[in-house]
Amino acid sequence: MKRLAPCEAVVYLDTDTPLGGLRLAASDTALRGAWFLDQSDLPPPSPAWRFAPTHPVLSQARDELAQWFAGQRREFDVALDPQGTAFQQAVWQALLGLPFGTTCSYGDLAVSIGKPKSVRAAAQAIGRNPISIFIPCHRVVGRDTSLTGFGGGLARKQALLAHEGHRYPGRDARARRVADGQAELPW
Repeated sequence: MKRLAPCEAVVYLDTDTPLGGLRLAASDTALRGAWFLDQSDLPPPSPAWRFAPTHPVLSQARDELAQWFAGQRREFDVALDPQGTAFQQAVWQALLGLPFGTTCSYGDLAVSIGKPKSVRAAAQAIGRNPISIFIPCHRVVGRDTSLTGFGGGLARKQALLAHEGHRYPGRDARARRVADGQAELPW
């Protein structure tokens, strides 16, 4: 993943969510990152990063995120500027086209960007998404609806999907979505 250049002005803040702390990072004009504080790929603030809890982009992102978790919004309006390759950008744009409450498979996403044979590359680009939740990589599931991976952990992915109306009986990567009318067995 292309990291923010050390000479770029970057502001950040850490905010609480129902799923744990989230670090938001932004340029002067757009959100550049959103990572859970316990994610393995969380970039540490460099000396060039400046803590800015009242920065307009960060404040907007924090407020929209709180509204989203409260069920008061389904889409985000904050400007986004993820840094990555042209292929990653195409994948992230496709993710932005997935409406609230929908899911797709990695294969479906590869087809949607015109690269049906690039399923693994698309999965890698999804895994390098620097703006969790805002770019909804949690909406990508296995072809059989299994949870698969998520940088913030499967428990968070399950919770994000539940927030959008999808039920899963467990948190393991092989857990498959429970369809309406499908009996949930007690064992």
